[in-house]
Amino acid sequence: MNLVQRLAEIWYGARPSPFWLRALVPLYRMLRALHRAPYRSGWKKPQRLPVPVIVIGNITVGGTGKTPLVTALVEALRDRGHRPGVISRGYGGTAGSVELLDADSDAARVGDEPVLIHAATGAPVAVGRDRAAAGRLLLASHDCDALVADDGLQHLALFRDVDICVIDGERRFGNGLLLPAGPLREPLSRLDSVDFRVCNGGETRAGEVPMRLAGEVAVSLCDTGEQKPLRDFAGRRVHAVAGIGNPARFFAMLRGAGIDIVEHAFADHHAYTAGDLRFGDDAPVLMTTKDAVKCRAFAHADCWQVPVQAILPQAFFDAIRARIAGFRKT
Repeated sequence: MNLVQRLAEIWYGARPSPFWLRALVPLYRMLRALHRAPYRSGWKKPQRLPVPVIVIGNITVGGTGKTPLVTALVEALRDRGHRPGVISRGYGGTAGSVELLDADSDAARVGDEPVLIHAATGAPVAVGRDRAAAGRLLLASHDCDALVADDGLQHLALFRDVDICVIDGERRFGNGLLLPAGPLREPLSRLDSVDFRVCNGGETRAGEVPMRLAGEVAVSLCDTGEQKPLRDFAGRRVHAVAGIGNPARFFAMLRGAGIDIVEHAFADHHAYTAGDLRFGDDAPVLMTTKDAVKCRAFAHADCWQVPVQAILPQAFFDAIRARIAGFRKT
């Protein structure tokens, strides 16, 4: 069991957080306060872009379903007449400056999530530590009238017009403690200042928008792109690969489809090699689309990705559309 798995047991399980982790919480609070101080004092101001910016993020460490929501929101904005683009930190990539994605962009350089979003939506995507600079690059190159920021709820340097916090409906906020004693990047009071709270799975609570992830097909990683219903794997033994923030969610979805899986959980943003997909037998391999963008070059013939769609009420997308409809350049 690695460190991340041990921490997850403490944060989301029954084990109490040890004293040495709780003792580090004041240090985390201090670092967070130092990060926020220039903006609170007015010495620094968030940079505004000439189009509305919608930030999708979370207040916990690990995956909550942000990327599928980004994809769904891009499609919903298009359906409502907008021309959205996407900006991202490009976490896990090695790019040192802002960069536009194209069809040949390497996930190792620009990050797996931006490549996935670009491939799934065809929307223009720019990555960079400086999100405002990424946004300006995107606007200079494409006729976008709205930007969706993948992650960035804690990125104070970019002014946002709409804040969306995604909550893991199963794990919620774990033990409710700040890092490193718990999974919280920010106190729970941060939820009071966001525009929308989206609950991915589990039981939706008051004031939250329900979301669920649906995956019904498997797509071959080979060039043919063959598809088959996920139910075709029911009753079969397969290797399930997931290098995402919460692999258990992917594994549970496959089990829910009646598939007999052997779990292979990797760290979020894991840099795969061919050996990671060799398990000494001829059983099929099912993986997330986020993993697939890094494995396609060396995947064998029986490797499949399972795309998921975020299902949300149309009223949620209408509400976001209404929020940005009155945007005025400043």
